[in-house]
Amino acid sequence: MIHFLRRALHPARYHGRLRGQRPPFFEGWYFKVIDATGRHRFAFVPGVFWSSRPHAFVQVLDGANGTAHYHEFPVDSFWAAEDRFDVAVGGNRFTHNEMTLLIDRPEQRVSGTLRFGGLVPWPVTLAAPGIMGWYAWVPFMQCYHGVLSLDHTIYGSLTIDGQEIDFSGGRGYIEKDWGRSFPEAWIWFQTNHFGQVGTSLTASIAIIPWVVTAFPGFIIGLWHGGRLYRFATYTGAKVERLAVTEQTIDWVVGDKRHRLEMFVTQGPHSQFGLLKGPDTLEMGKRVAETQSATVAVRLTERASGRVLFEDTGQHAGLEVHEVEARLLKMI
Repeated sequence: MIHFLRRALHPARYHGRLRGQRPPFFEGWYFKVIDATGRHRFAFVPGVFWSSRPHAFVQVLDGANGTAHYHEFPVDSFWAAEDRFDVAVGGNRFTHNEMTLLIDRPEQRVSGTLRFGGLVPWPVTLAAPGIMGWYAWVPFMQCYHGVLSLDHTIYGSLTIDGQEIDFSGGRGYIEKDWGRSFPEAWIWFQTNHFGQVGTSLTASIAIIPWVVTAFPGFIIGLWHGGRLYRFATYTGAKVERLAVTEQTIDWVVGDKRHRLEMFVTQGPHSQFGLLKGPDTLEMGKRVAETQSATVAVRLTERASGRVLFEDTGQHAGLEVHEVEARLLKMI
């Protein structure tokens, strides 16, 4: 339990299984990198999965053309520092400030180093250690979530299947998940490509198991003008509208002070790649993700109706997973 409490205040670090905890257990970090032109959009997802067949992995999503690769490694090739976020999978290494890739497989070759500057982490306090708020202190959550950087600048280049791509001047985003399994159903989207550099939005809603029941929990952060606007189940915000079609998501939330309207256009189906996600047995979920969605955002003051922010984010990462059967009916 002491290990759990210490790690709760450092969501970026490798948490690992608690002593005596039965598998499965997974932990993965998500690095989104987009070059300055916006034409090259990738996600790199290192992680480890403890189960009857434990292994480490690095997933690579090309968000522009919808291809995804799952590179599996022996579990003993996974290494993590105890006192900081520093993770290695084979010859691949990931920290807050740098990502080095060395993948040499018949299906894909990736090499190079990217460095990150001006990171904007989600604040961590004793009362709310990260994006999950006080839920981060609950030791029986199915899945935990952390945001390591809402927005940052990228420096360096990668060579991907023989093509050198210069990411210098591009924008990046880093988050992570860990726990026993991904949720039954969820919506997630993120963009930090607005007209004003330095603005970022991350938003998700999912079915959250709780003791003997479940509820639709959501967490949203809009970073704009040096301020983080938070809307979440634990802040007392409410979902005013959530409508999902094959092509769009219309989601409105609000609290006593602000109202946030988000309208997502999903983009071409051909630009969705299938990532692997953890269930209670294996990396068995197939998670469709694109980085070609757009998100129209409007933030207003509740009392006056004054518009505080209005813009459309490009190159948005988007996942919509099994929402019709149960999640939408819970709203």
